[in-house]
Amino acid sequence: MDFPYYPINDFGPLMKGLVIGALGILHVFLAQFAIGGGMLMCYFQWLASSGRCAPARQFIDGFFKFLVLVSFILGAITGVGMWFTSIQISPRTIGMMVGDFHWVWAVEWTFFCLEIVAGYCFYRYGTRLDDAARMTLLVLYAVAAWGSLFWINGILSWQLTPGRWLETHSIWDGFFNPSFWPSLLYRTLVSMTIAALVACVVINAMPRFDRERRTILIHRAAHFLLPMIFMPVLGVWYLMSWPAESRAWVTGGSPAMSMFLAIGVGSSLLVGAYALFAIWWGKLYINGATATLLCALALAATAGGEFVREGARKPFTVRDVLYSNSILPGEIAQLRQVGSVSEDPFPLRDAADYPTQRLQLGAKVFRLQCSICHTMRGVNGLVELTGSWSDDQRRLMIAQLQRTKPFMPPFSGSAVELESLVQLIAWEAAGRPPGATDATLDAETLARIQNWLDEAGTLPASGHSQN
Repeated sequence: MDFPYYPINDFGPLMKGLVIGALGILHVFLAQFAIGGGMLMCYFQWLASSGRCAPARQFIDGFFKFLVLVSFILGAITGVGMWFTSIQISPRTIGMMVGDFHWVWAVEWTFFCLEIVAGYCFYRYGTRLDDAARMTLLVLYAVAAWGSLFWINGILSWQLTPGRWLETHSIWDGFFNPSFWPSLLYRTLVSMTIAALVACVVINAMPRFDRERRTILIHRAAHFLLPMIFMPVLGVWYLMSWPAESRAWVTGGSPAMSMFLAIGVGSSLLVGAYALFAIWWGKLYINGATATLLCALALAATAGGEFVREGARKPFTVRDVLYSNSILPGEIAQLRQVGSVSEDPFPLRDAADYPTQRLQLGAKVFRLQCSICHTMRGVNGLVELTGSWSDDQRRLMIAQLQRTKPFMPPFSGSAVELESLVQLIAWEAAGRPPGATDATLDAETLARIQNWLDEAGTLPASGHSQN
């Protein structure tokens, strides 16, 4: 069996998912701001050219500079950071996404290039152009930015709901998957909301405007908040497009995901209620502090939503295709026979810290199968999670992992590897005593582990996988 091994990086006490999640949330927030910002500026340019809002043109010039400095620069840095960390953390997932959708990525990058060119042309020459030329550049920018969202959305939603692609492997069956349209429409409304909230912050930070002009601009920007009334319907539609197991995680199956769903929904409701009743209905003025607080709530909603979207795929990183530890369901049976790290060519980091061969083997198993979602000591640490278990409990719980924690993939190694992992956890829990020696493997213990592995099988908890 030719199992593909990749070098796996260590982030110390930080869980790898936490590293990429923090980058991803910030990048998504900035990207959606850039998308909604293009639409907002087209609207304000129309207001300026039609004479409906006198300070609109001045606002666009100031707002676009802010968008370029924040979204283009910080968004580009976090975007590159996302690719860099994703390739280090889950290279097989990235390889599958690029391999199956390379032409889609190429189209998306074309739209992204148009977005950057149109944006910088407006940044450089916008103040010198007439209204028609300004509108042309802004429309090009807005269409390109939303087009980039359109193409990326198809790939990201495919990870959760591959749909008919599982049978046909057609690029278009994967792209136009069951959650494509609700996800696209929902993200479009989120982009408009974020752009309007950031606009309120920028308006308050522009000294050229007095209170009266700021009020006019804020109430115009508030028009982009009104579509939030459709978010609950789109949210339910999006949720119902998920597989039943994924919906179960967020509606009680996983307390963490239920909590983050509540954070996302609650933050969105607070922003929506304030926008509808205070800004639109009550015509209240929003000062800089209030606008910043609303942006923070929007960021919290983004964080909750992205955490839930990522977590809902568990135990997969591509639903029904690739487990979160980058092992295919169809590879597990063979790996249990030959061992998951028997041919792993990459040495351990600080191998000398592990005094026995058994502990070194356990460390390799942990690195391959566990380290994507766990640390040994730190965020989501195995020592803390299994601290009250006996060695026999650890053996049983890990052998039947998909039953112990249904959002985790089955254990994919041999009985010897599982015992080595258990001994590693026990050694770590004891404070890494320096005098550890290799104990003789007990045949009865290994037979018990093997029976538990056979009983659990190789299917996920839902029992429906499979490639």
